Amino acid sequence: MKSSTVNISFNDELLKQIDEVAQEESRSRSELIREAARTYIDRRKKWNQVFAFSEKQAKKQKIARKDIAQEISSYRNEQKK
Repeated sequence: MKSSTVNISFNDELLKQIDEVAQEESRSRSELIREAARTYIDRRKKWNQVFAFSEKQAKKQKIARKDIAQEISSYRNEQKK
C-alpha cells in the first residue's frame, strides 16, 4: 500500500499527550495518530449505520423527528422528579 507524508500542526499540550501515550505504548507518534484516525473513521461509519437504521425504522413506524424530541424531553423531565 502506498503511503504519503502529511504535515499536521498540534498545540504543544496535545503533542505532549500524544508523545506520552506513544511512549507508554511503545509506538511512534505516526503509529498512534494513524490508529486514532482509523478508530475515528470506524466509529463514524458505525454511527452513520446507527442513524440510517433509526431513520429507516422511524419512517417505517411513521415517527417524526419532533415526536422523538418530545419523547426525549418528556423522559428527561420525568428523570428530574
